[in-house]
Amino acid sequence: MITTYGVGAMVAIGDRSYIVTGIDHWNVDAEKFAIHEPRLQHQLKVKGFRLPPAWDEPAGDGVRVRLFPEIHSCPECHRLQEYRRFGADRDGRCGGCGRTLVPSRFVVACENGHLDEFPYYEWVHRKTDGETVSGDGHRLSLHTTGRTASLRSIVVECSCGKKASLEGAFGKSAMKRISLRCSGATPWLGRDAREEGCQATPRTLQRGASAAWFPVYRSALSIPPWSQSMHKRLNADYPMLKRLLQLDPSGKEAIDSIREKGLLKEGADPESLLAALRERIEDEERASVEDPEEADASVIEVGGRVREEEYAQLSEGTDHVERGDEFECVRPPEVPGVQRPPKIGGVMLAKRLREVRALESFTRVIAPDEGMESVRLASISGEEMDWLPAIEVSGEGVFLTLDQEALRTWEKGEGPRRRADLLRERHLGVLRRRAEEAGETRTPRTPVSPRFVLLHTLSHMLLNEWSLDAGYPASALRERLYVGPDMAGILIYTATSDSAGSLGGLVAQGRYDRLTTSLHGALGRHRWCSQDPTCMESHASGVDGLNLAACHACVLLPETSCENNNLFLDRAMVVGTPEAPSIGFYGE
Repeated sequence: MITTYGVGAMVAIGDRSYIVTGIDHWNVDAEKFAIHEPRLQHQLKVKGFRLPPAWDEPAGDGVRVRLFPEIHSCPECHRLQEYRRFGADRDGRCGGCGRTLVPSRFVVACENGHLDEFPYYEWVHRKTDGETVSGDGHRLSLHTTGRTASLRSIVVECSCGKKASLEGAFGKSAMKRISLRCSGATPWLGRDAREEGCQATPRTLQRGASAAWFPVYRSALSIPPWSQSMHKRLNADYPMLKRLLQLDPSGKEAIDSIREKGLLKEGADPESLLAALRERIEDEERASVEDPEEADASVIEVGGRVREEEYAQLSEGTDHVERGDEFECVRPPEVPGVQRPPKIGGVMLAKRLREVRALESFTRVIAPDEGMESVRLASISGEEMDWLPAIEVSGEGVFLTLDQEALRTWEKGEGPRRRADLLRERHLGVLRRRAEEAGETRTPRTPVSPRFVLLHTLSHMLLNEWSLDAGYPASALRERLYVGPDMAGILIYTATSDSAGSLGGLVAQGRYDRLTTSLHGALGRHRWCSQDPTCMESHASGVDGLNLAACHACVLLPETSCENNNLFLDRAMVVGTPEAPSIGFYGE
């Protein structure tokens, strides 16, 4: 519901196809399904999060879905029309011939997130008249010749005698050729819901295509003091306690309410909880001053205040942990005769981690991008809501930083800068092209730098190595990058919803002796790829050519493990090239 079948996504269930409705249509118990993460709430400007509800007998009131596409066809009588016009029974069988109806395989969508039925009538008639598919004078039918597997074999016929195959329907300008503009339809918000004024040209997509729905979700780790049990007890009643403290700065009314609600453990001091309340209010006010009103989400994801706070806490670790705390981070134990791995600034073992991932929005046709301001994010509710759907996952991880002195020396080299500039200019070119197509004039931004590409690629190498050494499937591990002028860190963790997140095997990889072995193994394994020399000599690979020396045989990961869609990767930045080893941070 957050990463695969969230609001606005189409879901195939049996022989039917549905679209997940907006969160204003969900009936979610605010207490039973509440999730709190103050830092992420502030970033996304909401009061809290809620877990997507499961179907709960006997109420049967979980996440709502709606039939979409509504255009269906019958494989027997070949009629092509809206579902309700078939006179179908409860099992979805045609009222005329009894065969199971098939939902339309095709839809149209635009980069602004709008989604609509494929315009079969307009495609056949090429806008020669103004009637619609549901008009009495025209009845459509769908036929498959079976001669080839191409779209040429799918033919739409009209009772007026006109017919056309679907060949060319997936072309970028296919809808433009039939003078079709985006209707602004938002069927997940209501059957006839529309947004006016969209000037985009829609694109044809298959109903189950990955491009039909890309999630835009944000995440944050629970770190002290918010992860501590003292602060967790404030979460549910924080708005009310905050108001009481503002009305009575002495805190007497707040303390009375704290006692009345039983928020204190037996024998605990209410003043300590009141102090935690004041700390939270002060931090919230400080964040409001520090964060500009028009804060750019892509900058926050790369660095920003959320990541900076996590980086500082992960680097510092925790001295004291109580039962119920959600964050525990310590240094590896000292082993006589074993030193820290080369060029590593620090290593920390995150024995306890909690991550909250919230669905903020989604896009269609074009995947969300760090610097892509030109694509408008789709709304996940018809009415303004003060919460977002989210999940919380617990696990463990290893956090390591690179030696800043060695990193700055390497960054100044001509080789790393030249390769990073190649990716940077290519990414900016892609963003400019998308901005022009959408009529945007804002200057695009990109996170690409030698430091970013190095950390991202090294993260993939270590994750691949640990998936072999620790016995975890690569899809159960995730990366979290910390990149900035004063940040150069990688967190590899097992924040999954199953038992793979808490087995303790990953933390063991952070001990100096094992980490040194893993690092040498990863570097040795990735100096040579089975696709070399083609892979290492590649000047453009991956989507839009935004990778250099990177392919599925070396550093690419399952999509769920990478936070940058397997882009901005280059093995040469880590291990160098055979001709120029110095290009790599570990090349020599």
